[in-house]
Amino acid sequence: MAGMGTLLVSLSGLTDGDDADRARAVAFAAELDRRGVPLTHLVQPRAAGVHPLRRGDDLVRWIAGRIGAGDDLLLHGYDHTADPVGAWQNGSVPRIGRRTEFGALPRHEAMLRLTAARRILTATGLSADGFAPPGWIASAGTVEALPELGFTLCADEATVRSTMAGGPILRARVLTFRSSEPWLRAERATGGRRTLAQQALRLSRRTGVVRIGLRAKDLRKPHRVEAALDAIDAARGAGAVGSVYRAALPASAAAA
Repeated sequence: MAGMGTLLVSLSGLTDGDDADRARAVAFAAELDRRGVPLTHLVQPRAAGVHPLRRGDDLVRWIAGRIGAGDDLLLHGYDHTADPVGAWQNGSVPRIGRRTEFGALPRHEAMLRLTAARRILTATGLSADGFAPPGWIASAGTVEALPELGFTLCADEATVRSTMAGGPILRARVLTFRSSEPWLRAERATGGRRTLAQQALRLSRRTGVVRIGLRAKDLRKPHRVEAALDAIDAARGAGAVGSVYRAALPASAAAA
């Protein structure tokens, strides 16, 4: 599918959001529906200070309904905190912050977190065999742990790859509204919103894969929603077809 031009749109951060965030997500998903573009939901099953996701929660029901209509889900960490699940508090492993929960974990600790996250997710009736690490950064230990636990796909900052040894890799950098993004700094300097669309158009023509990653808090800013939709429209205009991460790799590699 990547050879045709592929557009991948993801949304994270709803687990620790509120009803207003969910309403904005529903509205954004409706805009994608009008464009024929599915959404990949990045779900952390537990948020710090918030009860874990539970079967029957409004958010769980909405995501399940979206998946039934063509969306998909990737596991997006456990709780996004820097505190460990296991006993590695001897200082040998650096903690690099909430947004990069899996960015420095050894294999054993990654397995503990992944197992705990999957247990909660499964209890809700949802499931995932693909992983997108918080901050889009996965340590070598995390990458090693994924196939051992049955995960078939990992989407990081610069690639979408099969977890199988020698499996296919799509090289495409995810476009986000993180403050470190060079394009976002340029957009602030010019005062325009077209920079993201220009980036999407360039990537569509150069690599054939456009990845746009949004957070729930991005949807709180109308100009970011407009910028994302402009970029989606630009990619579609260049021939990119909306897809989900699971379908971006060959079926033989992405199948569970």
